[in-house]
Amino acid sequence: MISIAPFINHLLAQESWARKLLLPHAGEIACIDAEIIQIRLLVSVDGLLSNAEASAPANVTIRIRPADIPLILQRREQAFSYVRIDGDADFANTISTLSQQLRWEAEADLSRIVGDIAAVRMVDGVRSAITYVQQAHQQLQENLAEYFLDENPLLVRPAEVQEFAAGVNKTRDDVERLLKRMEKIEKQQKVRS
Repeated sequence: MISIAPFINHLLAQESWARKLLLPHAGEIACIDAEIIQIRLLVSVDGLLSNAEASAPANVTIRIRPADIPLILQRREQAFSYVRIDGDADFANTISTLSQQLRWEAEADLSRIVGDIAAVRMVDGVRSAITYVQQAHQQLQENLAEYFLDENPLLVRPAEVQEFAAGVNKTRDDVERLLKRMEKIEKQQKVRS
């Protein structure tokens, strides 16, 4: 079993509002079930967390599909739209609020080890690297899309699909009108004969 309680407790220790938010849930257990791994946390009377026994029933279970984890990490504010929740809705709402608002201040922690200036520069460097990787990823997606749309057409633009569908519908309507005209002409010829 993985223990993330010390890391979360480190964040909670710096934010009294977060511990106060957890206090009404003292003694309750939250289970985060990501299919391949399960994390069970018990809220203590001081608003901090500890590992819960695997056999103890959870008050709330948050089920995450492993395929959704990258989306959750990219869009923390929408994280709970990717999960399924079983159990205490109020406890789940508290966890959702904490997941959106609780932040790690890396600069403060690093400054104790390497000093203020070095910590700021290190965090800025990491942020720049993350931004660069995100931009490179976006550019790669755009280049691949352009390649598969224009140079080696394996994909079709949505506008072209809509235009094709509209053309098919128009042709179908035209054929139906033509068939009705032909039937009308045939009836008129039978009446004349």
